Amino acid sequence: MAQLWGGRFTKETDQLVYRFNASISFDQKFYRQDIEGSMAHVKMLAKQGILTEEERDRILKGLQGILEDVESGKLKITDEYEDIHSFVEANLIGRIGDVGKKLHTGRSRNDQVALDMRLYTRQEVRETDELLKNLLQVLLRIMEENKETIMPGFTHLQKAQPITLAHHMGAYFEMFKRDRLRLHDIYERMNYCPLGAGALAGTTYPLDREYTAELLDFYGPMANSMDAVSDRDYLIEYLSAMSIVMMHLSRFCEEIILWNSNEYQFVEIDDAYSTGSSIMPQKKNPDIAELVRGKTGRVYGALTALLTTMKGIPLAYNKDMQEDKELPFDAMDTTKGCIALFTGMLDTITFRKDRMRDSARHGFTNATDAADYLVKRGVPFRDAHGIVGRLVLYCIDRSKALDDLTLEEYRAVSPVFEEDIYDAISLETCVDKRLTAGAPGKEAMEKEIEACRAYLKEDCPDRCPRK
Repeated sequence: MAQLWGGRFTKETDQLVYRFNASISFDQKFYRQDIEGSMAHVKMLAKQGILTEEERDRILKGLQGILEDVESGKLKITDEYEDIHSFVEANLIGRIGDVGKKLHTGRSRNDQVALDMRLYTRQEVRETDELLKNLLQVLLRIMEENKETIMPGFTHLQKAQPITLAHHMGAYFEMFKRDRLRLHDIYERMNYCPLGAGALAGTTYPLDREYTAELLDFYGPMANSMDAVSDRDYLIEYLSAMSIVMMHLSRFCEEIILWNSNEYQFVEIDDAYSTGSSIMPQKKNPDIAELVRGKTGRVYGALTALLTTMKGIPLAYNKDMQEDKELPFDAMDTTKGCIALFTGMLDTITFRKDRMRDSARHGFTNATDAADYLVKRGVPFRDAHGIVGRLVLYCIDRSKALDDLTLEEYRAVSPVFEEDIYDAISLETCVDKRLTAGAPGKEAMEKEIEACRAYLKEDCPDRCPRK
């Protein structure tokens, strides 16, 4: 068993204890971050005269060789090592001799693992942000193509008022835009370097923490060495942001599942994102949408687990904090996979515009506009509401839409109705006259779409994660 701390102990660790304590099975995911952090540390040690230039160059060459061999598959990461730090250091010493033992000068595994996890999470934040940007581009395309695609808008899952598909997609555009802003905010707070904090109280070596931070593209070193090794706020924030992303995806998936049903028939999901039934040949199931919806709880679980782990930990580092990896790693992979799959599914969906319009027409979504018509002719709104309510009951009894009624039928309920009622309650009129900011009317939607285009083109240059 390759361990970095054996000098204090007089006998081997029990095998069960060793396996329980080891983290190599999961922390090997950040082998690259561990090696890159070590390279920066070595460069700083040489700059400060703690290592010679020759020692620096030998160590850097050895670390680069390990990195290349791991990535080519020539060197395997095995469970004979306790963690990824042991693996790298042991292999380095095996390749370049005793000079490799100087790698750990002025460093603790506490600040080393804090750095590795922060570097890894930072890259995950960037990748999640890019995936969300791709999703927003698909949403923008659908919005641009469907400014006049009328569909029912819902409240309480009941048809409420007519809107457009562009308007509906625009709501999700705003949700995922906020998700990106959350990621950018997290990045700004997390992008400070813990390396040099030591175990908890810094070190007596004359380290240049600002230089190390600069080499690793951080804004600077973390201000307090105890906080540097014990902070996992950035990871909790990222898990929270991912949970919100998954919540948004799950809501969207729920709608697609409904829209794909025989009762709605609003969409046709591409065959590549559907499955069939083993017994019912007519079935075409929205499995990808259902799986994304189902995996949301998995990401929530990772957030709850880490919050629970951290809630009772005194300063500074404690072994409990090793639990910051397995479930968060799974949540990161799950969230990124779900965004990518959902984007592909949405990009290939066929929207059945005729069904959407027909659903809006037969759902009395223009009833509010009929009431507004009466109000504009002097009828008090409460009376107008009652008149249109009676008309709706009349239509339901006769399986008609408001558009189908004759003028005589309208006037039998209220003499205020005139021939222009038909234009007033046409779906196009109902949508287009809603021109307040954020509404589905054509002019309002053009402004919203232009703002979405500008957002993606500009890509929040002052807020986006650095590449």
